[in-house]
Amino acid sequence: MPHVNAHHMTAGQRRGRALRRDRRISPSARSFIRHYVEMVVAMFLGMAVLGVPAGWALGAVGSSWSELTTDAPSLMFLGMAMTMTVPMVGWMRYRGHGWRAGAEMSASMLVPTFAAIGLLELGVVGSTGFLLTAEHVAMLLGMLGVMLLRPAEYTHHDPRAR
Repeated sequence: MPHVNAHHMTAGQRRGRALRRDRRISPSARSFIRHYVEMVVAMFLGMAVLGVPAGWALGAVGSSWSELTTDAPSLMFLGMAMTMTVPMVGWMRYRGHGWRAGAEMSASMLVPTFAAIGLLELGVVGSTGFLLTAEHVAMLLGMLGVMLLRPAEYTHHDPRAR
């Protein structure tokens, strides 16, 4: 687009220029962001979808998620981490990522879980609500950290093409 004085542009021209500027995010950055969002969606869908049969299984043995939260919070933390990690790694495999990437991403989920369980078991923090929030924040930051350590793994448009 030839240089046009912004004062002489119509509103439509200004909107068009702003939209073109927004498209300046590189395809690699878009792929990186898309991957992160996909992993978060897979985590929460997994927690919702796998949480239902896990709840049924708990009911079959005379327990429930709420009972685990009060009576065996460490098991609740571990169960929740697994219902998020398994579908996330499954989605990564579907998208063409190798086992190493899946293992690293699993570690970004399980390390905060084991830290939360340790703090809970040692009595350092007694609030499962606080620990659950801190664990989830640490998981999200851990995922981002893993991705930033290996950007080439997450910036391809189609990982299956590698």
